[in-house]
Amino acid sequence: MDKNSVTGIVLIMAMLLGYQYFFAPKEPIENPKSKIEATTPKNKAIVQSNADSTSKAINVAASDTSIKEELSILENNEIKIVTSNMGARIISVQLKNFKSYKNYAANIPTGLFIFDSKKDVFNVEIPTISAKINLNALAYTLVKKDGEIYYTSVLPTGKKINVKYTLAAKGYQLGYGIDVREISDQISGNEYQIHWKENIIQNEKDINEERKATINYLLTEDEEFDDLSENPSSIETDNILKSTDWIAFKKKYFLTGLIPEGSKFVKASITSTPNLADSTYIKTLDAQITGSTQDLKSGKSNFNFYFGPNDYSIVKTIAPSFGKNVKLSYDFLLPITRYIFVPLFDFLESIFSNYGLLIIVLVLIIKTALLPLTYKSYVSMAKTRILAPEIAAIKEKIGDDAAKVQQETMKLYGEVGVNPLSGCVPVLATMPVLMAVFMLFPNLINLRQESFLWAEDLSTFDSIVSLPFTIPFYGSHVSMFCLLMTVSQLAYGYYNNQITPDQPGQPINMKMMAYFTPVIFMFVMNSFPAGLSFYYFISNLVTIGQQLAIRKFVNEDKIKLILDENRKKIAASGGAKKSRFSQYLQTQMKTMEETQKNAKNTPKKKK
Repeated sequence: MDKNSVTGIVLIMAMLLGYQYFFAPKEPIENPKSKIEATTPKNKAIVQSNADSTSKAINVAASDTSIKEELSILENNEIKIVTSNMGARIISVQLKNFKSYKNYAANIPTGLFIFDSKKDVFNVEIPTISAKINLNALAYTLVKKDGEIYYTSVLPTGKKINVKYTLAAKGYQLGYGIDVREISDQISGNEYQIHWKENIIQNEKDINEERKATINYLLTEDEEFDDLSENPSSIETDNILKSTDWIAFKKKYFLTGLIPEGSKFVKASITSTPNLADSTYIKTLDAQITGSTQDLKSGKSNFNFYFGPNDYSIVKTIAPSFGKNVKLSYDFLLPITRYIFVPLFDFLESIFSNYGLLIIVLVLIIKTALLPLTYKSYVSMAKTRILAPEIAAIKEKIGDDAAKVQQETMKLYGEVGVNPLSGCVPVLATMPVLMAVFMLFPNLINLRQESFLWAEDLSTFDSIVSLPFTIPFYGSHVSMFCLLMTVSQLAYGYYNNQITPDQPGQPINMKMMAYFTPVIFMFVMNSFPAGLSFYYFISNLVTIGQQLAIRKFVNEDKIKLILDENRKKIAASGGAKKSRFSQYLQTQMKTMEETQKNAKNTPKKKK
């Protein structure tokens, strides 16, 4: 394997190891089990808020005991929402076309619940001259229309508070409106409070990945996207003191967002708390949000909830920069993922229902597009093989002086018109594609619960063997697709080692790196999505096939003749013109050589 190829692989390895160190789940540490408060109204006229036991809101509708609980349903083909007149609150939100991992594995048709009032909270408190009004503590009468639910609560003063829910015929957005204009003269201060909390349950196979659930938000100024750390083992908190366009609770593949239609949120305090000792409620996301009472007084306090999949093609249309909730890639690679991979993936989805075949076709398209770079890299290696005897002769003549060997080797390259970077550039040019895939596939909901061969879910690791113990940096399972990826990478390294000559003066054994690097990859990627390992496996096989095909079309005898002709032309023109890189490299080699000589000539001080 030539040094240029190894350079590319080492860079990928560094990226993967960096990801594993900074973002991979840490070993759980013991902490007290979090307590979850749940309140379910049972035909009571007045229901206290299940939001926060410390709430000081006064129940101003306590006198109205004639109202009984009545549940109402809003639904379309994608979502089902249940509300209650007791508190005019959301009881549950069910995604009809998705399943939890447990239900999927057991073939249970029940949809996935993304919000449940037994464990989750959404409540609004409005300050008035006499007391805080807790909207969840009021009893309401119901007026229902097509696609809309109206709730009305009559206060002891005779004034009314109205709450409205609106669901479109299609999609995952729920409209939420508060009308308190009748008591606008009683509202005190400039701010009111929203308390929003979700206790995350395990809906995916990998519990450690789900503990990376976090809170994202968009600052109004310059549309600056920010978030809490996805750290799965420590408490993260932030005080947002600027105007905010929206706040979202991001789980692995699903999203709950709150977007104000009028004035933006004034400020917010957000916290994510992993519950490491609790296997039921594995993490708590909490947001204390402050809104402007001016909207309440003017009757413009309207919001949009988003309850749905964290699918880029969907969420990018919900609100400004809402698509950033999907981590498509690193910022500098976004053009590749956003304008190439995502549209290409969506196009292939319209053709293939089998995602294993889709990945194979995707690899073929990408590798075909990169074929000119692969060809150029192979030709560069062929030139190196042709010059190998001359480089070996330089090594034999000079000996162990690595700096001098490199200097004379660069001189040889100049004499035959070979650019030492010509083989490195094609390899590095393919790096953005490999890195983009590495980031994109773990965040693609498209692969969720899509099976292929023995993998029941391509969005998570495939496990052919569960180990009774945990191997450090590897895990407690064996991923078959990860093993296939490793074997294919070893095969590719072996093939390259057969066609790549030894290069004198190398500080490390590059050929051994071709076998060492895939083993590192195996440990890093054992818990990564099966779809990603399968992509790399197919990519390695196609690369080997391309190399074999190119080898048949590349005539090394003709390349040798070209190099000989270059040698004659360059010699006739007065010698090779040194590039800036060659001049820089030569300067560094001379500096190194002088440093070594000075070190030898400097007498050692006697102790």
